[in-house]
Formats: sequence, C-alpha cells, structure tokens
Amino acid sequence: MRSTLAALCLLITSNLVLAQSPEGPPATSVTAAEAAMDPQTKEAHEGLRELRRAMEDALNKRDIDALLENVDERVVFTTMNGDVARGKDGIRQYYAKMMEGPGRIVKTVTTSFEPDDLSILHGGNMAIAFGHTNDHYVLTSGKEFDIHARWSGTILRREDGKWNIASFHYSANIFDNPILNEQRRILIMVAAGLVIVAAGLGFWLGRRRRAR
Repeated sequence: MRSTLAALCLLITSNLVLAQSPEGPPATSVTAAEAAMDPQTKEAHEGLRELRRAMEDALNKRDIDALLENVDERVVFTTMNGDVARGKDGIRQYYAKMMEGPGRIVKTVTTSFEPDDLSILHGGNMAIAFGHTNDHYVLTSGKEFDIHARWSGTILRREDGKWNIASFHYSANIFDNPILNEQRRILIMVAAGLVIVAAGLGFWLGRRRRAR
C-alpha cells in the first residue's frame, strides 16, 4: 500500500512529466488586453501557446523525444512528490522509471494544461507561466484517479525565436487529493476491522469467563 501511494505521488509529478506551461486563451480568441498589444508581444504569446499545445500533445502521446525538444539543456523539473530532475537526461530517466520499464507504475496518463492568465513577460526573452491541470491516471495496478494540480514554469526564448522550458514546478493540494483520500479510506477500513476484531475477542473472552 505504502509503495503504491508513494508511486502515485511520483507520477503525479512526473507527471510528468514535464508538462508545459504557457499562457492564456486559445489562439483563435483575441482578448481586449491582447488587442492593445504591440505585434512583438502578440507574437511572443502566440509562441508560448504553441509551446503549451506541443507539450500537452507530446505528453498525451507519451512521446518523450518531442517533450525534450522543447526544454532547455539545463532544465530543472520539480515533481509533485518533491523529486528534482535536472537536464534532459534526468527527465528521460524519471519518465522511464515511472512509465516504461518492468517496474513502471503508470500505464497511461492524459492531461490538459490550463493557464490562469497570459504569461508574464520579462523583456523579450523570458516568461513566467502558471495555471492548473486536469490529469487522469491509469496505474499498472488497475487503479484510476483524477488529479487537479497547480503548475508554474519559467520559459526562455531561443536564438531561433522558439520558446523552451527552463524550469517547471508541479504541486497538489496536500489536504485534498486522491492519494490522501485513498489513505483515509484505507485507514478507516483498517480501524473498522480492528474494532470488529476487538469486539469479537471481547465477546469470546467474556463467554470463557462465564463458562468457568
């Protein structure tokens, strides 16, 4: 049980696996704020949207190579359980541990990354993105659950004009999440079982005393 619950945390994070981060509404919509933007700023936000779509699609297709094409060589990815994967090799190893290999924990994962707002641009080459995810996990054990997590990311623009993820952080509500709920359910079942056993033992001991 303990290993399964720990694994859920890992994955949720691995979630992985590196999901991407950019910004706002779909490319087809134009908000009032965007309408007032200069062309370069609009282009930056559209590039960030393209990155989000590419990363979300790669994750849902389990295409680790496509994921790594859009991260910086020195990327730092902090998982939901507190693990830290550094660089492309670190992310590849983490992904393999969670979703490939004989000891893998996750069978499939689907996600959608929803930005809370437009990314915060710092100059023309750096952006801070943040939002939430809607994730569905199917574990190799057969268990399924949904996670609504929070994420934030730092994104850098490359010399060729494309955006890459420099850091990405995942987190979940420590007071209300599927892992914690599963723990509570198991604890309640164990406690109920102990009460039944104790009651049965007390009844049996009482009968023996009366028999004597």
